[in-house]
Amino acid sequence: MQRPIDLCAAILAGGLARRMGGADKAALAIGGQTIAERQLAVLRDVATAVFVVGGDPARWPADVAVVPDAVPDAGALGGIYTAITASPCDRVLVVGCDMPFLSRRFLRMLAEVPDADVVLPRSERGYEPLCAIYSKACAAALRERIDRGERHAAVRPEGVRVTEIGPAVLAAFDPDGLLMANVNTPHDYERIVSLLRRDH
Repeated sequence: MQRPIDLCAAILAGGLARRMGGADKAALAIGGQTIAERQLAVLRDVATAVFVVGGDPARWPADVAVVPDAVPDAGALGGIYTAITASPCDRVLVVGCDMPFLSRRFLRMLAEVPDADVVLPRSERGYEPLCAIYSKACAAALRERIDRGERHAAVRPEGVRVTEIGPAVLAAFDPDGLLMANVNTPHDYERIVSLLRRDH
């Protein structure tokens, strides 16, 4: 299947990783590859261009552009806003840098959803804004929220066309329950590594 011609991908890497003691989460090894390597391999198959928002450019391959946050200290919401405004495409797939199990099949399904400004997965734990597609039509509303001091990203956007991808659909793409797993803490990392050892 060809990559959608109007889709770019952005990896959000500007967080401070306080719960990981400041560690570079994208550099953590999962199954013999770093999370960054795993993500780039998948995203390059899905999107026409991949770039990184925030973080240290020296930690990424030379051929991956790293753009600074447009609004400093604006949290995940600011990272999404930066991804939208910096993207050379009208639509951008935004992912957190700590998600090792992104699925080509799932991301392509998101990309093929028609007539939506936001394609927003909703798992059993709630919205998953850091594995979602946003169009440039979302930028103004997100900037307004940031200017009001909001930082929480897991809120359904208002004033734009939103297509939710619910838990039942996610389950069909996620037989192991790992699709939306992220590495926020050392415990998360140890759990994921131990699961992989058990399954292999």
